[in-house]
Amino acid sequence: MLSTGKRMILFSMLFVCLSFVKGFGQIQENPVRWETSIEEGKRDTLLVSLKATIKDGWHINSQFNAIKEGPLPTVFKFEKSQQYTVVDKVVEPKPLSKVEKAYDNKKLYYFEHEVEFVQKIIPKTTDSITVKGAVTYMSCSDTMCLPPETEDIAITYKPQHAINAVNLSSTSEENTNIGWVFLGGLLGGFLALLTPCVFSMIPLTVSYFTKNGGIKKAITYAASIIVIYVALGLIITLTLGPDALNAFASNGIVNLIFFLIFVVFALSFFGAFEITLPNSWLSKSDKMSDKGGYIGIFFMAFTLALVSFSCTGPIIGSLLVQAAISGSIVSPAAGMFGFALALSIPFMLFAAFPSMLKKLPKSGSWLGKVKVILGFLELALAMKFLSTFDLVYQLGFLKREVFIAVWIVIFTLFGFYMLGKLNFAEYENKVKTSISGFISSIVIFSFVVYLIPGLWGAPVKLASGFLPPSFYKEWNQNTQVLDTGISNHSNTATADTHSQPCPQNLNCFHDYNEGVAYAKKINKPILLDFTGWSCVNCRKMEDNVWSDPMVWDKLNNNYVLISLYVDDTTPLPKDEQFVSRTTGKKIKTIGNKWSDFQTTKFKTNSQPYYVVVDTNGDMLHQPIAYEPNVKKYAEFLQVGINKFK
Repeated sequence: MLSTGKRMILFSMLFVCLSFVKGFGQIQENPVRWETSIEEGKRDTLLVSLKATIKDGWHINSQFNAIKEGPLPTVFKFEKSQQYTVVDKVVEPKPLSKVEKAYDNKKLYYFEHEVEFVQKIIPKTTDSITVKGAVTYMSCSDTMCLPPETEDIAITYKPQHAINAVNLSSTSEENTNIGWVFLGGLLGGFLALLTPCVFSMIPLTVSYFTKNGGIKKAITYAASIIVIYVALGLIITLTLGPDALNAFASNGIVNLIFFLIFVVFALSFFGAFEITLPNSWLSKSDKMSDKGGYIGIFFMAFTLALVSFSCTGPIIGSLLVQAAISGSIVSPAAGMFGFALALSIPFMLFAAFPSMLKKLPKSGSWLGKVKVILGFLELALAMKFLSTFDLVYQLGFLKREVFIAVWIVIFTLFGFYMLGKLNFAEYENKVKTSISGFISSIVIFSFVVYLIPGLWGAPVKLASGFLPPSFYKEWNQNTQVLDTGISNHSNTATADTHSQPCPQNLNCFHDYNEGVAYAKKINKPILLDFTGWSCVNCRKMEDNVWSDPMVWDKLNNNYVLISLYVDDTTPLPKDEQFVSRTTGKKIKTIGNKWSDFQTTKFKTNSQPYYVVVDTNGDMLHQPIAYEPNVKKYAEFLQVGINKFK
């Protein structure tokens, strides 16, 4: 039997061991507890919250802790998913900091007690989404740090109401529009090089640079051209603003002004008169170019811009009009950059390789011929703006058949000019027909022959977007009633209550409430078609995509189509007018009403815009914008049908 002294020693040792074990257990217990949640943010985003509760005496480090060979920073990683897009980095509050002597007196950034990290995501679907990822962190006290821990993140969000999924198609479309504007500017710049005002300046200017500074000054000259024209595009944007640019496409009066401008440009190219700037501007610019140095070179470029305005003005004007109606804030600058880039290339190229100047063709009547060609193209484009004016106000003087007839005349005359059978006194086009002119005339006359069946209702898809809608015609004006197999479809209701027909002989409503009421009656999903009379891509979708049997059948038999024209100028009754809560503007017309509805509910004002909703107006699928791929558009419609069922 153990003596009392031995028992005391044994109990003391046991107490020490138990204390060690207890302390070890406390160290091994994780001092950090994580909680995750998701809530709605601004502008259709979701905020993933990662909240850490930290025991007293412990801390975790900031993401931006950067002490080498020291405590590791907290790191977040989120898995890529088709359901959402992760935006920017994880946001954290301002951390505490202290100087660590053990690490060369560097600052340690950390959090104590409680800290919340937030990650922004953008949903790609209106269904439930699961966000997955992991956070790796190190728990530290004043005396020690535990090994790094990794906490898995898996949290599901179920929307209580419709959340607007990000419209990737709209973004893609905008980028595509900017790309086309840039390419249009590039083409316009190359055409401008072939005009008499610019072409004749190339040998003279390049010869000056080869004798006075060579390629370095030529590059400065070319860069100055780019700066001047891009600045012009930026001035247009900053003066008018993105909202005004977007409104251009749907404003009837603005389109009428554009029509007159294009006609003036065409007459100028035909030799009726020259568009020139005041002589005082040219004189002042010429004086500044004599100063020498880089300032002088800049004003030499500015002088070129002024001198060549009679030739480049119509091209620039046409380009800026097209850029403005694209609705993008950067389009005018992108168009001017393309134009200036093309215009500046010869000055750099010939300054670097002067011997190439000898291979340039000599100035002659062919330069005048280029201007006349541009005149015909300007005249054809002018008709598009006049058509938009007619459509917006529903005046009915330029129906589809009339438009096609005018184009047939314009392009027929164009073809005869390319054959040398049509002369302009200004340029005396009496030279023999060249091979290029002969081939061009074949292409032009082929296009004319292609247009002719359009007078009797042929689709004419190559001109889709430029021509008035296929239902905006003089003959067979009443909407054709199709056998859809649905005895109580809206054929007669649509024809009786709406003066506007529907694309591709489909049955549709032009009032949201009427369409929803009918959808509830027959229990079918709804396709909201936000469109406009002036919308080029809307016409392309209707002519090239909706006309396909695979798409047409779904629209006709499985959906209630509601086409809402955002540029309809029909006045609302006084008692239905209101002030928009979103924009603060007075809603006076039917078009204003549907535009405000689109902006308020779906946070976009671009057209075309297609939304599949149920009979309660809740979205069934991610909306899409311009989608020329028939198969993808049919799949979009099928998803809506499946989800409705």
